Amino acid sequence: MTIEFSRDDQRTKETVSPSTPLPVRDTRRLVDTLLVAITTVTATNRDLMENTNTETPTLDNCGQYRKLIWFYFRTGNAATTYRILARTTDLSAQPLGAGWQELATGTLPPGANSWGRIEIPTTGDGYYDQYRIEVYRTDGSNYTLTSKLIGVRG
Repeated sequence: MTIEFSRDDQRTKETVSPSTPLPVRDTRRLVDTLLVAITTVTATNRDLMENTNTETPTLDNCGQYRKLIWFYFRTGNAATTYRILARTTDLSAQPLGAGWQELATGTLPPGANSWGRIEIPTTGDGYYDQYRIEVYRTDGSNYTLTSKLIGVRG
């Protein structure tokens, strides 16, 4: 039997039978929302959860994600430095070693009431178990940073 259907926004006709079924799109979800947070950015180094303890991860149990994407909206124009750290844990969820591996550091682009997006890691794949994302302003006034982090599988 020949049937007409849409594939990638184009109409197409194909013959279908038990041995050549109608093609279907894989609808398994490949992304998860991992964190939505509001952070007051000050001159004190803190993570997105406003934690100043440098050994505390912002995100845990992330080994299944090849990449994280950090979307943010900043209300202030103050120069803001960020650092993205990662580490792997053992089967007991304890870090394999002391400290963190720095994946990226930089300055958020200026502009009050502006959106931004940062891929973690910036190149290649991640698959780290824990991440810590730190922010602090280097001048100007405190402001609010709203963040959403998603994890990408596959």
